[in-house]
Parts: sequence; structure tokens; C-alpha cells
Amino acid sequence: MGGQACVFYGAAEFSRDTDLAILAEAENLARLSAALDELQAEPIAVPPFDPAYLRAGHAIHFRCHHPEAAGMRVDLMSHMRGVDAFPELWERRTTFELPDSTPCDLMALPDLVLAKKTQRDKDWPMIRRLVEAHHFTHRAAPNPEQIAFWMRELRTPTLLIETARAWPEQAREIQTDRPLLQYALTPEESLLAEALGEEERTERLKDHEYWQPLKSELERLRRIRRG
Repeated sequence: MGGQACVFYGAAEFSRDTDLAILAEAENLARLSAALDELQAEPIAVPPFDPAYLRAGHAIHFRCHHPEAAGMRVDLMSHMRGVDAFPELWERRTTFELPDSTPCDLMALPDLVLAKKTQRDKDWPMIRRLVEAHHFTHRAAPNPEQIAFWMRELRTPTLLIETARAWPEQAREIQTDRPLLQYALTPEESLLAEALGEEERTERLKDHEYWQPLKSELERLRRIRRG
């Protein structure tokens, strides 16, 4: 669900860690614990590895010590702001095969884009690249679902104007949910760019507010850990 997924989708060249969205239920967590043991992974920082923290929206961080994965960091989450519950994400997943035919399940691109609408500076250029890569791959013969995805998520003014010009009826329909499309339809590129910036600032603020109580809980856990 993180940088590794962005690599598969063609929007990144490398990732320093592996981010996983998991189902925080007993049977699945038992399998996860066995996998972490095999990786010789130990929790780092806070919170501890406890399903209650996963269900509350925290990320739990591990460092691997197995010789074939030494130093690799693994971050786990089960609940994310603005993203559907795990069963829905699993139903929409994208599966790739690695060169050795091992299947790799990724969060579907629209869900990954939603998950990356955070307050972190690095996530917004990645969102832009993810949607651009999808647009350039499919624009020759897109289906209605792909067109709607671009209307809702493109962050490149010229491409958003191009998309609205090609499918104005869909743009007008989606404008109810994303009012800045009015500037793509006009078109008014400078106003569109300004509205995209405001949209980003709004999402960053929402993420900041979402994480405030979680960060307070992390600080409490750090104080307990320091004794």
C-alpha cells in the first residue's frame, strides 16, 4: 500500500520500506506473527504490536534482522483515513506477478491515491505521478470508470483540462463532487491550479486533525516507555 505499490504502478523507482495494509483479525494476525518471526522482525518505536492499536488507526513499525532482509523496515496499518475497510480494499485489489511468478497483491490504484492524501509533503507529488501514469497508459481507449477516476483525482491542470474537454458530460456530472472541474471546463488554467492547491491544503488539514488524537496517544506511550 506504500512506496512498493507505487513502484509497481510506475510512479516511483525505489522504496526504502514496505507498507502493508492488513486484516486485523485473530487468524490473520497469527499468520502475520509467524511471518514476522521468520523475518526476525522486532517492533521499533511505539505503539507495540497490539491489534487494538491497529484498529484505532495507528501504524506499527518493525525492523527485520533475517540475513536476506536485514535492515528492511515493515510498517503495518489496518485502518486509514478516508479509505474503505480492509474487506472492500481486498475485493478491489490489483495482483501482479513477480519475475519468479510469485503473486503480489497491491491496493487498487484509486484506493492507494486516497490513502496517500496525507499531510506529508512527499505524498502529493506521488499522487500526481500515480494518476498521470494511469492516464498516459489508458488514455487511448479508456472506459467510463477510468475517465471518472481521472476527473476525480488528476492534479495536473493541463491533463485535467484535456480530460474535461474530451468528456464534458462526465465532467459536469462529477463537478458536483469536485467543484474545481468548472475551471477545467471553462477552461481557466490559472484558477484551476489555484483550486487544486486549495484542495490539497484542505486534505492536509483533514489529515492533521485525524492524526492529532493518535499522536497524543503515541506521546503518552513514549512517556510510559521512558519510565
